[in-house]
Amino acid sequence: MPKRDYYEVLGVPKDAPDDDIKKAYRRLAMKYHPDRNQGNKEAENIFKDIQEAYGVLSDSKKRAIYNQHGHAAFEAGAGGPGGAGFGGFDFGGFGNVGDVFEDIFGNIFGQGRGGGRAGSGRSHRGNDLGYNIQINLEEAVHGTSAFIKVPHQILCNECNGSGAKKGTSPKTCETCGGSGQVYIQQGFFSLQQPCAACRGTGKIIHDPCPKCRGKGRYQETETLSVKIPAGIEDGDRIRLSGKGDAGYEGGPSGDLFVQIAVKPHRIFRREANDLYCEVPISFVSAALGDELEIPTLDGKVKLKIPSECQSGKVFRLRGKGVKGLRGGTGDLLCTVIVETPVNLNSEQKEYLKKFQESLAKDSRRHSPLSKSWFDSVKEFFGKITK
Repeated sequence: MPKRDYYEVLGVPKDAPDDDIKKAYRRLAMKYHPDRNQGNKEAENIFKDIQEAYGVLSDSKKRAIYNQHGHAAFEAGAGGPGGAGFGGFDFGGFGNVGDVFEDIFGNIFGQGRGGGRAGSGRSHRGNDLGYNIQINLEEAVHGTSAFIKVPHQILCNECNGSGAKKGTSPKTCETCGGSGQVYIQQGFFSLQQPCAACRGTGKIIHDPCPKCRGKGRYQETETLSVKIPAGIEDGDRIRLSGKGDAGYEGGPSGDLFVQIAVKPHRIFRREANDLYCEVPISFVSAALGDELEIPTLDGKVKLKIPSECQSGKVFRLRGKGVKGLRGGTGDLLCTVIVETPVNLNSEQKEYLKKFQESLAKDSRRHSPLSKSWFDSVKEFFGKITK
């Protein structure tokens, strides 16, 4: 009896995308799975055909070979088109020939790329998890502790992770012999696939644990204490080893990574270990000089404003920044902003007019920057009009 076309077996067209092939396989495998059709020989044969078809069409290299040569490509001694190459067909156009042979022989001898046997029954590390937490600048600078609630998979204490009901144990899968893999022979070629009977686990659980429903793990929300070290920066991560999801088959648990986000501060802006702030002063303080109390994250300090101070002047207070997590202590840089008075009454405006008139008598001496700028503007426009 001639072998059915693989695309016909899965009920998809020849140009079907990979996702459609996968969906068709899952739908048919569920329908004809031996567990759902016990004693039905016809369903068992259909299931084997589905497995065989998917084993070829889900692999891009094997699918390309099948599209060109059909079933003959996987039958030993077949004299396919080209009359040359291994098995009588041409590997040209399918990438590196060594890659094709590696995939084929890897399946035959039970190992794929990387050298590990493709069986299950081995332990697997649990998934790493992430958690985002917001703190303020003071907490980031001085350090703090926080409690967080993390939902994660933990080892079932009822069955100790076996998945089997207490007093029972999983049985070795008879279909795959506990390897979790089955091999479909196609002439010389052998295709390796996860065992459908045990779903690649190598074990069959006849009496599952009622607490974890045979999974060996279940989800629980745990309250954890996180110590946030002094000097930590926005975007840093803290690693809590073993606080991710529990592993499989006795494998280690994953880790929990706590991502730090520092809220914007009303006064300070941090860059590395330095702090920046803007200090508003009156134009009288800027002209005559003054002494101001400046806040830092460790208390107040005095900042002396010299007379004739201009807006935008930056004062550096050394050692008043952040002691970094990775060493070094930054500075506090204060930028002076001369504030223009608002909501003036008529008397105050009159005083300012008289004050301005008194300055105008010798503007070059009182306003050197303005005088220099206006002279440059006058020279610029003079060149344009020539």
